[in-house]
Amino acid sequence: QVQLVESGGGLVQPGGSLRLSCARSSTIFSMYTMGWYRQAPGKQRELVATITNLGTTTYADSVKGRFTISRDSAQNTVYLQMNGLKPEDTAVYYCNADNRPYGGIRDYWGQGTQVTVSS
Repeated sequence: QVQLVESGGGLVQPGGSLRLSCARSSTIFSMYTMGWYRQAPGKQRELVATITNLGTTTYADSVKGRFTISRDSAQNTVYLQMNGLKPEDTAVYYCNADNRPYGGIRDYWGQGTQVTVSS
C-alpha cells in the first residue's frame, strides 16, 4: 500500500510563489505515475499536472507556463512549484499515485493541503 503526505500549502498574495511537496512511502517509486489535483469549494476535482516514472510531464492548460512538477526519486518526493499564483488557484491540492499504467488495479490519494491566494 502507498502512503502519500502533502505539505507546503499556505496563504500567498496574487503573483506570489509556493512549492508543494508529496512524500510517498513505497519501495517501487518507478512503478507509479504521480500527479497533482486540486478541488475548490463547490467544484469538482481537476487535474493540475502529472509526471511518469521516466520524467514525462503533462499540465492543465490553466497552469501551463506557471506551474512545474518534478520528482526526487532518492527521497520518494514529488514537488509542485507554483509561480504567478492567481486567486482562481485557491483550492485544496491533492497528491496522487497511479500504478494502473503498469498493471495495477487502483490509484492512491493523500489528504490534501490548502492553498489560498488572496491579498
